[in-house]
Amino acid sequence: MRHFSAYSTRNRVEFLPMADNSGTMASIELFDELLDRLQRTTDLGRGQAAKVVAEVLGAFGETTEEFIRRRHRELHGDGLRNEQIYPRIAIELSTWRVRPPVLSQRQIRRAVYR
Repeated sequence: MRHFSAYSTRNRVEFLPMADNSGTMASIELFDELLDRLQRTTDLGRGQAAKVVAEVLGAFGETTEEFIRRRHRELHGDGLRNEQIYPRIAIELSTWRVRPPVLSQRQIRRAVYR
């Protein structure tokens, strides 16, 4: 999973991807614009907006396998059996904005137990 870090420099919060340390000026400007928009459209302060963005990016930074493992744990913890879990995960994956390849139930099962 990618990890992000938010830090404050004077009155500006910068938000940099930490996985490959490639915090380019373009990505900093994009995050600044996003934080500005969140501040304008919500009651969030800059630091709170940065935390929200970090949480969202963390959620969307999950790999397909990480998502499958997490959802399997959650659904199994809710008492569902694998026969119910695998099709449900396949449906959830199909709703992602950036869709991973279509996975068979066997591929999902392999990802869970890898």
